Amino acid sequence: MIFDLDGTPPDTPFPDPSLAETEPDGLLAVGGDLSPERLVNAYRQGIFPWYSAGQPLLWWSPDPRMVLFPERLHVSRSLRKRLRRGTFEVTFDHDFGSVIRACAAPRDEEGGTWITEQMIEAYERLHRLGLAHSVEAWHQGELVGGLYGVAQGSLFFGESMFSTMNDASKVAFVRLVQTLQAAGCPLIDCQVHTAHLASLGAELIPRTRFLELLADYVDAPFSFPEAPCSVSA
Repeated sequence: MIFDLDGTPPDTPFPDPSLAETEPDGLLAVGGDLSPERLVNAYRQGIFPWYSAGQPLLWWSPDPRMVLFPERLHVSRSLRKRLRRGTFEVTFDHDFGSVIRACAAPRDEEGGTWITEQMIEAYERLHRLGLAHSVEAWHQGELVGGLYGVAQGSLFFGESMFSTMNDASKVAFVRLVQTLQAAGCPLIDCQVHTAHLASLGAELIPRTRFLELLADYVDAPFSFPEAPCSVSA
């Protein structure tokens, strides 16, 4: 069953994720808005927005869920060499706007992207509120990779990453995971399966297990690295 959120207040609880469709996997609701209140409400229930230009606003909670337990991060031999070389400088929250716009750049011949201008504006508002964060990979002063996501409690919800230079996004991700693990983050939400994330140690777990972990940690105290934070990679 797909629920209609149009006309509901932003702080209205979302429907139970167990009611989400199995095909397409995880589609739970349609409509509403991308206000900070509704976005925070969604993430706290394990739900995220994902839609393309010309579509209505769609809300998802897939089963199974792709996650990374920081202690299970996999760094290949070649990536370890890249990290030791110090090819990139990695920063946190240094240029959120450039990162999300680079993530939004079309990646197929048809020029499609799910990160619409409406999404960019919504997550920039979250960033100004200290809830959305970016990680940047720089090479010789040029932004060549990065990622962004949302922090809630002691959890980090990854949204998208980009790279214009080999391994740049992987290096940014590895440094993020290492930093979050040192700060006590127990889980990073990766949403849906990709081979790229799987190669870094992310895995699929049942939605029920994900929601249990979410309930345990969504209100836990946590402090995302303060900007500007820089590390050689």
